[in-house]
Amino acid sequence: MKYSKYSTVIIGSGAAGLYLALCAARNKNLKDGILVVTKSALNECNSRLAQGGIVSVMPEINKNDNVTSHVMDTIKAGCGLNDFNVARFISENSSFVIEDLISLGVEFDRNKDGNLAFTLEAAHSMPRILHAGGDSTGKVIEDKLAELVRKSDSIEVYEGTIAVELLCDNGKVCRGVLIYNPNTDSYEAIYSNAVVLATGGVGQVYEYTTNPDVATADGVALAYLAGAEMSDMEFVQFHPTALKTPVGAKNMPLISEAVRGEGAKLLNINKEPFMHKYHQKAELAPRDVVARAIFHEMERTNSKNVFLDISPIGLERFKKRFPSITSICTECGIELEKNLIPVSPAAHYFMGGVKVNLNMETSIENLYAIGEVSRTGLHGANRLASNSLLECVVCAHKLAEILAHRNLDAPKSFDGNVKSILELYDADILNDIIETGILRRMLKKAMWENAGIVRSEAGLSNALRVLDDIQLITRNSRVYASKEGYELRNSLITAKLIAEAALNRKNSIGAHFREDVSEVLPRIESRIAEVSRI
Repeated sequence: MKYSKYSTVIIGSGAAGLYLALCAARNKNLKDGILVVTKSALNECNSRLAQGGIVSVMPEINKNDNVTSHVMDTIKAGCGLNDFNVARFISENSSFVIEDLISLGVEFDRNKDGNLAFTLEAAHSMPRILHAGGDSTGKVIEDKLAELVRKSDSIEVYEGTIAVELLCDNGKVCRGVLIYNPNTDSYEAIYSNAVVLATGGVGQVYEYTTNPDVATADGVALAYLAGAEMSDMEFVQFHPTALKTPVGAKNMPLISEAVRGEGAKLLNINKEPFMHKYHQKAELAPRDVVARAIFHEMERTNSKNVFLDISPIGLERFKKRFPSITSICTECGIELEKNLIPVSPAAHYFMGGVKVNLNMETSIENLYAIGEVSRTGLHGANRLASNSLLECVVCAHKLAEILAHRNLDAPKSFDGNVKSILELYDADILNDIIETGILRRMLKKAMWENAGIVRSEAGLSNALRVLDDIQLITRNSRVYASKEGYELRNSLITAKLIAEAALNRKNSIGAHFREDVSEVLPRIESRIAEVSRI
């Protein structure tokens, strides 16, 4: 087995991981360098697919906006389960990171007068969303960060490599990570006193998702296997409007919330508006409300989709404002001239994950988490639109500051507990006889049907029975002979955590909805008074 050492190892290459690498590289004392590990290409991730934009609270430019308003909107959307201090910290630092991204070369869209262009999205009280490339914000940010990472002399990148085990000593201190390269069928043990999970989301745990194939919950599983604390695992956000393609693809392109922010209306299969029946804000209601409304409307009309009516926007304006969505629709055979885009909900974003504090520290020393894999407390029970990219970059910048004050000399050896883990992988007890594709389809179907938009005790119990059966078939192995095997392991671990947490929460709130319980917790009450005292 090969051994190496780095001052910092970042697992994942979305906006959070790449921005952290660039910010950390400003610290010239990292004598062992920075390693970014990604199991695919450098910029294949959820961040790249983010269309709508990134929140920026910039009252010096956007005169009507302020931190109080943004925090209030965040907590309203999160049903009051947010961590108030985290929401305030991230909001207060939004303008700084936006300015830093601009200094790095990220070009956000501007008005004719040259000022930054702010747009409105659902559940925001005012326009505060910056976008780039019209509806390609994530791609623009990700591509620029990836370009700069590749040019950096301080950052090394391992592509096509999956992290399979965190190496923790007997004192529950992370000393490094074990990685697997399927192309060479080889493992490498990496020594480091700063390992950062930036692995993104869990969408591939579900049958229908907006997430790319790489979003198989790897970071959550790695942290769980190492004994890290998890939180809010029941809160999975289902985006209301994923494109229902004619061929029925299960990785569904996102139709940004910004489309509704610009005026598009939701119609059922009979071309009737319906959102006014479910919420006073209609199309601009929080995501969980809109997703459930569409779900119920599809059930009521026995249909597989509803429609986004873009006629209030106007076709030419739509094409100019949303060039990526226009291209996606054209590729999928959607005739935009009819002004109707078929959409339905799909698994989109994970509010739970590896629990961290404001220093991005997990419950395991030397192990950090940022981005969607982390549970900072910003989102509560339901994420406010475009807060995700903001959380990624603010938390990455904060962590870079924390690491700059640490001695990050890589450890020189592993203790007995770590050696025993390495021996497990050296023993070649690989689980290579299972059909991972079939088992993953079973898992995803069980989660979609039983632990999705609407849940019940019976359904969740059924999901857990299916997951237990899959676990028996895989012999609960930690070691596999393929990347697909590790992805199955990671998805299985995370699916069980989600289903168990959903079963244990006996009420409905935010993205977690139980049809078999009467208690529906209020969206937001006393926390509003707290926000007003900022």
